[in-house]
Order: sequence, then structure tokens, then C-alpha cells
Amino acid sequence: MPIFVIMGNLTEKGIKTIKDAPKRQKQAEEIIKSVGGKLLGLYYTMGKYDWVSIVEGPSIEAAMKALFIFGAGGTNRTRTMVALTADEANKIIGELPD
Repeated sequence: MPIFVIMGNLTEKGIKTIKDAPKRQKQAEEIIKSVGGKLLGLYYTMGKYDWVSIVEGPSIEAAMKALFIFGAGGTNRTRTMVALTADEANKIIGELPD
């Protein structure tokens, strides 16, 4: 299954309701499960992003659906990257022409 690295920032609404963050985390996990995915890790961060999560999902379409549902709450804005393991990337690199 594809791996997604999702970086997020709290909106003004998100920071005003920061005490609800644990509840929103549980809701996000349920949304991810509802599209066939799994939350592998969630980290609160300092710097450009307020949090980073690692999510496994069945497809890009499923990830997009989950992100739309999550984003509709209005408490976070996200940036998402698709990630490959080093083994997956090395396989691709090994197939490159000389």
C-alpha cells in the first residue's frame, strides 16, 4: 500500500480549539480506517508545520477522500507527499538505463 507523509498546520479555528486536538486525532484515525488506511504515526512539530503524520492507504484516491473529509472540519490545512521505501526506490534506480 502507498505511504503518505502528511504535514499540517492548524487554522485559526484549530488553534482556538486546541484542547479538542486529541478528539480530532481519534476522528482522523476513524476517517483513515473508513477508506481502508492506517495511521502509522503522528508527531506534533515545531517549525514550518504544526504536525506530521505517516499514513498507509490503499490508493491515492482513498487518501484524497480522507483528506477532503478531514479538511472539511476547517481546523487544519495539509500538504501531502507520496513516499517510497528505500527498497522501492532502489528497485526503480536499479532499472534506470546506464
